[in-house]
Amino acid sequence: MGTVFSLDVRGGEPAAVRAAVDDVVAGLHRVDEVFSTYREDSQVSRLQRGELTVEECDPEVAEVLALAAEAERLSNGWFSTSYGGRLDPTGIVKGWAVERAARQLAAVPGVSGVSVNGGGDVQSLGVPGSQRPWRVGVSDPLRPGGLAAVISAAGLDELAVATSGTAERGAHIVDPRTGRSAVTDLVAVTVVGPRLTWADCWATAAFAMGSREGLAWLESLPDVEALLITAGDEVRCTGGLAARLG
Repeated sequence: MGTVFSLDVRGGEPAAVRAAVDDVVAGLHRVDEVFSTYREDSQVSRLQRGELTVEECDPEVAEVLALAAEAERLSNGWFSTSYGGRLDPTGIVKGWAVERAARQLAAVPGVSGVSVNGGGDVQSLGVPGSQRPWRVGVSDPLRPGGLAAVISAAGLDELAVATSGTAERGAHIVDPRTGRSAVTDLVAVTVVGPRLTWADCWATAAFAMGSREGLAWLESLPDVEALLITAGDEVRCTGGLAARLG
């Protein structure tokens, strides 16, 4: 997936946690082997070339493609895994993989809290300690090293924070209508919700929409809050975001 992952697990018997971490790391490597569009031998690359059917791929491929189809439907086509006739599910794979890893670790007996960070997108479950919520810093795309906000999981069992933008990877987000890089007034969209699979998709879709349409659409989604930053250094937020800051 071309990014760095970090795992934070609280509680649980050490040997069981270590074994679960080993399984998660192996699973993340397997996700890259299956879904990478940069590997000629990946199942997704072979699926794109017509060498495999979905039924011949690992079951996770059908699962991810079904989730992507739902994201495309809910975003009115602004999220898509098809660009110029080519299959590219990378826009959903990372969030899905991080969320799956977090849930796998949280299932270890005795574990009270988990936070998994994949390239700056975070899925947290449970709590890190007594009376302490997970907190996630959101980088300021216009001020390297600074924070635009800190998101708190206080009162929540699940918190996902995903950011899409141009600060780290340049103009990599595609406008599904044109198949070319999205041209909008935004430099970053951060979406907060319970599940990273969806938060990651919604951040990508809203960025492609632009600040006005993107904010209105995000406001319409249940259990979703967002922070949008424009190239003109204007900050726009959904109405309930303030309750998640801390």
